[in-house]
Amino acid sequence: MRGLELIECPRDAMQGIKSWIPTEAKVSYLQSLLKVGFDCLDLGSFVSPKAIPQMRDTQEVLARLDRSESATDFLTIVANERGIVEACANEAVDVLGYPFSISENFQMRNTNKTIEDSYRMIDLLVKNASQNEKRAVVYLSMGFGNPYGDPWSVELVASWIERLQNKGVTTISLSDTVGMATSERIASLFAHLIPAFPSLNLGAHLHCRPEHAIEKIDAAYKNGCRRFDTAILGYGGCPMAKDELVGNLPSEKMISYLNTQKISHTLNPLHFEVAYNTCKAVFSI
Repeated sequence: MRGLELIECPRDAMQGIKSWIPTEAKVSYLQSLLKVGFDCLDLGSFVSPKAIPQMRDTQEVLARLDRSESATDFLTIVANERGIVEACANEAVDVLGYPFSISENFQMRNTNKTIEDSYRMIDLLVKNASQNEKRAVVYLSMGFGNPYGDPWSVELVASWIERLQNKGVTTISLSDTVGMATSERIASLFAHLIPAFPSLNLGAHLHCRPEHAIEKIDAAYKNGCRRFDTAILGYGGCPMAKDELVGNLPSEKMISYLNTQKISHTLNPLHFEVAYNTCKAVFSI
């Protein structure tokens, strides 16, 4: 059984906010998160500033962060060849995250590519990440279903995971992009996939209402998932879904679940409280 991995996602929390969050405020918030003890911070993206204006200062943010006393990895999102090359050229980036949708409608909305066009990018992603001593994570968007009427089934998800594994992908995060997944579907999917792909690191990137967070965490964890993406206060959601935003899995709910279940973790509660308060200040700007 894999060890627990906790990924904090301030990028996902911030990217849909239309009012500009100053670079200094982003750096201050991210610096507070570096002290908490997360395994990874999803903190920026190398995508067109026209598509995601809030992330246009990712390069500057990365340059200004002091990670000398932190073991937390840095993850940035990439969506095309240019983004992959730029992320690989940045020494601060440890992990490249690539959104790959099994819904044709959402793939077009998110990256203006067909599924097959996006799939052809996987070779470039894996090759460049490996050559630059970085890791790659593929986000399987609409992994729990979609609102567009596109095909979905456990078998379809499994078939795409197998194809991605055959391309050399080792970490895949199943993404509930618009909060459609029930706890029953989450349990069923992980119960099927984790035994079927024992060499893969399969994670959960869940968007949900805060009142449903614990039951969804429980469904994933008890069926073998050990990699979770969260965001403090549940901020965020995917702006490219063009639907009412459903927030991220709240980090504080994740911590509460772990503590209640007596599951060990490395997060520092005092530093988390500081980051929590800094988050509230940043998002009130």
